[in-house]
Amino acid sequence: MATDYDAPRKTDEEQSEDSIEELKARRHDKNSGKVDEDEVEAAESFELPGADLSHEELAVQVVPKKSDEFTCSSCFLVHHRSQLAEEKGDQLICRDCSF
Repeated sequence: MATDYDAPRKTDEEQSEDSIEELKARRHDKNSGKVDEDEVEAAESFELPGADLSHEELAVQVVPKKSDEFTCSSCFLVHHRSQLAEEKGDQLICRDCSF
């Protein structure tokens, strides 16, 4: 956006007056207070903590750790050997956790 540096600048007081006038104009707008969200639809997608999920099933295939992978002793994630930052005895640390 181009800026005209030669145009007179408004003071803070003039800018606040403009924003007050804009707010007053919006107050009379009938649609400004309405929310465009269906409450029932929003409530159906929201799950409370501790909800009963016993009827749910997970379809995840668990793959065992490969020989070129290691488990970080800090974040406990499985990484490829190329992500190994340091070995402290028996502890293997990934690059993300070494910082």
